[in-house]
Amino acid sequence: MVNFDVIVIGAGAAGLLCAATTGSRKRKTLLIDHAKRPGKKILISGGGRSNFTNYYIEPEKYLCENPHFCKSALSQYTQWDFIALVEQYKIKYHEKSLGQLFCDDSAKEIVAMLVSECEKNDVTFAYQTDISEVKAREQGGYSVTTDKHTYTCTSLIIASGGLSMPKLGASPFAYKVAKQFGLEVLPTSAGLVPFTLPPELKTPLAEVSGVSIPVEVSTPNKSFVEDMLITHRGLSGPSILQISSYWHPGEEVFINLYPGDDFGAFLNESISTQPNVSLKNLLATKFAKRFAETFIDLHKFENVPIKQLSHKEQARLVDLVHNWNIRPDGTEGYRTAEVTLGGVNTDHLSSKTMEVKSHPNLYFIGEAVDVTGWLGGYNFQWAWSSGYVAGMNA
Repeated sequence: MVNFDVIVIGAGAAGLLCAATTGSRKRKTLLIDHAKRPGKKILISGGGRSNFTNYYIEPEKYLCENPHFCKSALSQYTQWDFIALVEQYKIKYHEKSLGQLFCDDSAKEIVAMLVSECEKNDVTFAYQTDISEVKAREQGGYSVTTDKHTYTCTSLIIASGGLSMPKLGASPFAYKVAKQFGLEVLPTSAGLVPFTLPPELKTPLAEVSGVSIPVEVSTPNKSFVEDMLITHRGLSGPSILQISSYWHPGEEVFINLYPGDDFGAFLNESISTQPNVSLKNLLATKFAKRFAETFIDLHKFENVPIKQLSHKEQARLVDLVHNWNIRPDGTEGYRTAEVTLGGVNTDHLSSKTMEVKSHPNLYFIGEAVDVTGWLGGYNFQWAWSSGYVAGMNA
């Protein structure tokens, strides 16, 4: 047996920062992962530039059965702490929109930074390692049996993530360990994920795939104003990814194609000033021409001069522009989801340390836990924050 003070399972965002933190406390640390190299999800995030945090981190921008749970970790290790680390490594970054911070160059810089932090704190890495058993030891601590060795430790930290993006190696490992130790795992589903559409919508909209429109998209309990992207499978883009975390199967989604303005007033003014313009050409002044054509066809409007629209047709048009109701067929699922909703019930964990209340020195962090952030760097910040507090206490 090979003994360590701390074993961290999962070399993703949470696990890397956690291992670096335990190492900085002179805790002999082993970081295990089944992949060839660390930080796979970091590397592909933000189009390869990693949206590593956000200026506007707030607990209200996280979903959890217990909305207060994330407050402690987020306050102990803030976005400013991670930004300071990025600046220490002279990694250049920029704000894209809504406080979202991206590397100027490459996400590889973030992974290299975290690996460097682990290396300088003497963390031992075990890549391409498969785990067959995790168990509590009678004399205290835990043992982890792998295809290479059996390791023992005082503190065990599970940072193996959720189910999103299985092609990157996502697995239910964390949930299995949680259940093994008697913890409840809340139902999981794909979050921050594109919608698929029923054939009657998918087929006509596929003709205009690639069109992006600024919209306000809403469910009965939430709304976001950002771009919507029409794809050959359905709907995507920031607004759709955001609302998907709040959407439940079978629900309608309400799309306002003209957010922050009054399409009815615009239509009335246009009828007065340019009555002979066709409906299609009028809509083409506000939307992509291809989308305008499809929208008219989809809702069975005739492409007539706008002065010929009846009051009833005008009212229907205004209502559709401001309140287009769509019932998604579903989502693209874990294959393309950025995060996993649900996971280890936070009632079992200390919000201050991430330690399991009923099992001393066992911790769950990152995406494995029932804490899911908005799109825009919030989930990475949860990984950094939860990893740090576990690392300071393990």
